[in-house]
Amino acid sequence: MITIKEAVSKKEIKQFVTFPFSLYKDSKYWVPPIISEEIKVFDKNTNPVLQNADAQLFLAYKDGEIVGRVAAIINWLEVGNKDSHKIRFGWMDMVDDLEVTKALLAKVETIGKAQNLSYMEGPIGFSNLDKVGVLTYGYDEIGTMVSWYNHSYYVEHLNLLNFKVEKEYVEHKHQFSDILIADSNRLEAVIKDRYNLKALDFNKTKDLMPYADKMFDLFNQSYASLSSFVEITDIQKAFLKKKFLNFINPEYIKFVVNEADELVAFGVVMPSFAEALQKINGKLFPFGIFHILKAKQSKKVNFYLIGVHPEYQKKGVHSIIFSAFHRTFQEKGILECRRTPELADNLAIQKLWRDFNPVLIKKRCTFRKEL
Repeated sequence: MITIKEAVSKKEIKQFVTFPFSLYKDSKYWVPPIISEEIKVFDKNTNPVLQNADAQLFLAYKDGEIVGRVAAIINWLEVGNKDSHKIRFGWMDMVDDLEVTKALLAKVETIGKAQNLSYMEGPIGFSNLDKVGVLTYGYDEIGTMVSWYNHSYYVEHLNLLNFKVEKEYVEHKHQFSDILIADSNRLEAVIKDRYNLKALDFNKTKDLMPYADKMFDLFNQSYASLSSFVEITDIQKAFLKKKFLNFINPEYIKFVVNEADELVAFGVVMPSFAEALQKINGKLFPFGIFHILKAKQSKKVNFYLIGVHPEYQKKGVHSIIFSAFHRTFQEKGILECRRTPELADNLAIQKLWRDFNPVLIKKRCTFRKEL
C-alpha cells in the first residue's frame, strides 16, 4: 500500500531533499544539490519567492520506506497577473513503480482542483530561474547544477497517466576550438559604432553590483513574452544578488550599455560545478567549500542567461556579448561551453549560436494535464 504524507517537520523536509541521493547513488550523470541550500529553497524565511507562492512537499511511502517525492506549487503572481490557472509540480522523483507516480501526482491534482485551477504542469520550479523538465534524451550526459536529472521511466509513467507534452527544451554543447568567432567580431565593431554601445567587463564583484538591479529589470523585460514567465520582484532581486552574483566569477558576467549608460544587454556564464558537486555529495563541510572554489577555475562553462532589451533585439547586439565572452574564454583556456535548457521552438535564439557549431546533447519536456 502506498501512503502519501506531507513533509512538514525539519526531519521530513530533509528526507524530501535527500531522497534522490539514494535513488541516484550509482549514477555517473546525476548532479546532487547542496543539501543545506536546497532546504532553504522551501523555507519562507530564506526564499522570498514564497511570499507570493505556496509550496507543499509530499513524500510517498511503501512498506514504511520513502519511494517518491513531489512538490505542489502555486505561484500566485502567475495565477493573478498572467491569468494562468496552473498548479506546478516539481522536485518529482520516484522509484520505477507507476502506482507511486500516480499517487504523488493525484495529490497535486487534488490541491489544484481545490484551488479552482485549470491544469497542472511540470516538472517546473517556482519561476524561469528554476530547474525545468523531465529528461527525455541524453541520459548519458552529466547534468548541471541548474537542471534536473531523471531515469527514463519517468517519461513512461507520465505518458501512461495521460499527461501530454506541454513544452520541449533542448541543451547543446560547444567545443571552444570549434567556435567560429570571426563574424561576431566583425559584427561587434559595426553594432557598437551604429548604436553607440560598449561592453563592460569586470574583475571584481563589487564593480558589477551597481548594474545588478538593472540586469534583473532587463531580464523581466526581455523574457516577459514567454508563456510561463513570472516577473522577478524587488525583494527577490536582493536575494538573487546575494545567492548568485557573489557565487559567479565576475569576469563571467558581461553587460552592454548605451551612451546614456543604460543597460541594453547582458550575459551570465557559470563555471561547471557538476564534478565538484558530485565529489562533495551534498555537503559543504568540511571539504566541500574547497572543491567548489576549485571548480570556479573549471575549463568547462555553462551559459546561464542572455538578455537583450526589446528595442535592441534582432539588431546584432548578441555579437558584442559573444565576442566579449570569447576573449575571456581564450584567456582562461576554456575547452567546452554548454547551454542550459532553451525552448525547442525558440528558433531565433538557436540561430544566434550557429557559429558555435552546437551539438545537441539533451532534450527535456514539461507535461500537462487538465484538471
